[in-house]
Amino acid sequence: MERRRLGKTDIEISPVALGCWPIAGMTSPGVTDESSLATLEACFELGINFLDTAYCYGAQGESERLIARALGSRRDEMVIATKGGLHWNADRKMVKDARPETLRRECEESLQRLGTDRVELLYLHAPDPEVAVAESAGELARLLAEGKTRSVGASNLDLAQLEEFASACPLSVFQPPYNMIQRDIETDIVPWCQRHQVSVVVYWPLMKGLLAGKLARDHQFADMDSRNKYSQFKGEEWEKNQQLVDELREIATGSGHTVAQLVVNWTIHQPGITAALCGAKRPEQIRDNAGAMGWQLSTEEQASIAAALARRGEPAEMKAV
Repeated sequence: MERRRLGKTDIEISPVALGCWPIAGMTSPGVTDESSLATLEACFELGINFLDTAYCYGAQGESERLIARALGSRRDEMVIATKGGLHWNADRKMVKDARPETLRRECEESLQRLGTDRVELLYLHAPDPEVAVAESAGELARLLAEGKTRSVGASNLDLAQLEEFASACPLSVFQPPYNMIQRDIETDIVPWCQRHQVSVVVYWPLMKGLLAGKLARDHQFADMDSRNKYSQFKGEEWEKNQQLVDELREIATGSGHTVAQLVVNWTIHQPGITAALCGAKRPEQIRDNAGAMGWQLSTEEQASIAAALARRGEPAEMKAV
C-alpha cells in the first residue's frame, strides 16, 4: 500500500483518507451507527490508515466517538486528524472561536472522545475574524510541544493567513477544498506549500458527490441535504457539471474504473497534492474510493480529461446561494 509523508514529519498516510463528517449524520440522510462503524472497519481492511474528523463533526462529537468505538486495539495503526476552532451553538448554528483557551479545551475534549492521549494531526479548522491567526497558531504550537499532537495543520486560510500561521507554528499540512472544478489553489497556495514542504490534503475531491457519477440530472435532494445551498447543484452549472460527468464516465469505462476512482486518482496525482479526503457513510462508498489507489492514468486518459474540463469551461464560484 502506497504511503506518503506529511510535511517534514515521519508520519506516513494513505493517499486516500476517510473524511469523517458524513458519519456524524448532521447533513447526510440515512446515517446509522452500524453503517458508520462498518465504514470505519472497511478502512482497516482496505489499508486506508488516515481518518479525518473534527471537534464539530456532530452535535455532540459523534464522529470522534464512533472512531474511538471502531479503533479498539488498533489505535497505533491509524493516523488520526482532528480540528478545533468551530463548534455548534444551542441553535445549531456554526460558531467560529479560535481563541487559545477554546482551542486547548476543544483539543482536550477531542482526545477524550477519541480515547487517546494524542492525535497525529491537529488543525485550526477555520480562522476566527476576532482572533489573529498567529495567536491561534501559537496555541497549537504549545499543544504540539506538549505532545497533544504530533503535527499541526491549518484549513480554510488564504495565502496571507497561511504565511501568518506558519510564522507562529511549525506547519505540516494545509487542507483546502479542491477538485477537477475547484482549482484556485493551483495558482498560489500549492506552489507556496511545495516551497515550504507543507503537505496539501484536500477535501471535496468528488465535489460533495457530484463527481462520483451517481447523481442523475433529475436528482432531488432531501431538505436536510447541504448541497441544496450550493450554486454548482443548480441551474446552468448543474447541467454543465452533468455533461462533464457524462464525459468522465466514458473515460472511466475505458480505463476499467468507476467515475469516482477516475476522479480521485486524477486528484491525488496532481502536483503538490498529498492526499484526498473522501467522505463516506457506507462501506461500499469507501471501498469504491479506495480503488483510486495503486494505479495511474495513462497519457491518453489525462489528455481526454483535460479536454473534457476545457469543454466544461470556467465554473462559477462554489458558494452558497
